[in-house]
Amino acid sequence: MVVWRESLGRAVILSHATRLGFWWLLLTSAWTFALFGFDKWRAGRAHASRLRESTLLWAAALGGWPGGLAGMLLFRHKSAKPSFQGKFAGILMLWVALGAAGYAWLG
Repeated sequence: MVVWRESLGRAVILSHATRLGFWWLLLTSAWTFALFGFDKWRAGRAHASRLRESTLLWAAALGGWPGGLAGMLLFRHKSAKPSFQGKFAGILMLWVALGAAGYAWLG
């Protein structure tokens, strides 16, 4: 009976963590997508200040990589800049590694 309670408690904790992670990725992705769109819009304006690449990369690194990827594809923004693409790919690989480690830990 004790084992059942421990595993039930773990399932509840993981359920909350999973929901929190889902909402975090959703919100950061939406924010990152908006940043990519805003920066692309500003790029078409004369004498408009632009966002730093580091801002876009940090937004992606904090969990907004799905939105950043969608922004790059939809807005065709930063898609022709190899240095940015390499850094973004590194962020994506980091998230894949984190996901694989989490999956292995959860069993």
